[in-house]
Amino acid sequence: MFKEYKTITEAVGPLMVVNGVEGVTYNELVDIIGANGELRRGKVLEVNRDKAVVQLFESSQGLKISDSRARFLGHSQELAVSRDMLGRVFDGMGNPRDGGEPVIPEKKMDINGEPINPAARDYPNEFIQTGISAIDGLNTLVRGQKLPVFSMSGLPHAELAAQIARQAKVRSGGNFAVVFAAIGITFEESQYFVEDFKRTGAIERTVLFTNLANDPAVERIATPRLALTCAEYLAFTCGMHVLVIMTDITNYAEALREVSAARREVPGRRGYPGYLYTDLATLYERAGRIRGAEGSITQIPILTMPEDDKTHPIPDLTGYITEGQIILSRDLYKKGINPPIDVLPSLSRLKDKGIGRGKTREDHADTMNQLFAAYAKGKECKELSAILGEAALSETDKLYAKFAEEFEKKYVSQGFEKDRTIEETLSVGWELLRILPSSELKRIRQEYLDKYFYTETEE
Repeated sequence: MFKEYKTITEAVGPLMVVNGVEGVTYNELVDIIGANGELRRGKVLEVNRDKAVVQLFESSQGLKISDSRARFLGHSQELAVSRDMLGRVFDGMGNPRDGGEPVIPEKKMDINGEPINPAARDYPNEFIQTGISAIDGLNTLVRGQKLPVFSMSGLPHAELAAQIARQAKVRSGGNFAVVFAAIGITFEESQYFVEDFKRTGAIERTVLFTNLANDPAVERIATPRLALTCAEYLAFTCGMHVLVIMTDITNYAEALREVSAARREVPGRRGYPGYLYTDLATLYERAGRIRGAEGSITQIPILTMPEDDKTHPIPDLTGYITEGQIILSRDLYKKGINPPIDVLPSLSRLKDKGIGRGKTREDHADTMNQLFAAYAKGKECKELSAILGEAALSETDKLYAKFAEEFEKKYVSQGFEKDRTIEETLSVGWELLRILPSSELKRIRQEYLDKYFYTETEE
């Protein structure tokens, strides 16, 4: 039964207070009905004895509170889900934005989800190919993993997100889908994503949620939860392998801070609420695999680091919850290298579980370690050359410096349209390693040198 009250006593912006309530719960949906029958929806932000604070999903402007009534619906926000969502574009509240008809639901699901029993989780150990060498070859994404991208203002993380959405695939087969949540973006960015997915045909396997920068803050908080609810349905009901890409988590955290300030909560670090860690975990921990379930959810959250600061609360707390990070570099971007992925500070903590014989190729781990070591030494040699001059370098040091240059140009900088298989990525790696003498390749087993280094050199 709905509960209706005509006791709205205060309205400030999107917030209003309803007195004399009973049995109302946090996050419960509310319909505010004006004297003329106009309906505006909101949700309960706080309950204190018989008072409820309601935040509207839109402005309260033009609403006469003395003639309005609040109807509490008895449940939190739900998403109507169906397989027919694939190929569709929705707004940040789950309403169609592509001009199509509303989805006929197979069921409705609470957008807050249900926690996965830790004992039922299966370990991520299956390679997902993104087609991007700097990720596939060196910081491999594994099915069921959560691997964030740490970007900076002005860097092309939107293009990288679109590229991953277009190219990602599970090589072992199975139905693959992408759920893309764009949070707090501009209208131009939303058009870019829609047109890019349609141009490449990726829209057919994608569900796109777009929350615009001028939409209410409370909608921005709901958008990633809607996307993850859709992903849970596709993964655990329909048995699909789902990749969830969320950009930009910084906009989500800013909305969380805005709502927290409206509730007059005691602020934490940098003004963000003290529960920011817990709140982010409620998003990130919805990724994973479940024993006995065919489907899985893999997450790539993308965030821009305020002031390019890795110690800022948003990237800092994200790093604690997730299994690594892909870091974009402003210096590489200035050199014209795209995507500007800085491979040395980037890390995928589960990469060892998703590579090797039967998953990628038997030489993957050795070449990965050797490329890391050679690139790190090459950068050191370039820095030494800049300080002391090239004459201070030995012949081997000059080769390492050359390797670092070529590595950035050929391995990292592949553009946003190039889709490389893991075999092509490994071949590019071997080609670069031939710049160095074989005596320097101390991290690769002799059998792999014989098979991939010497043989192709002779050809």
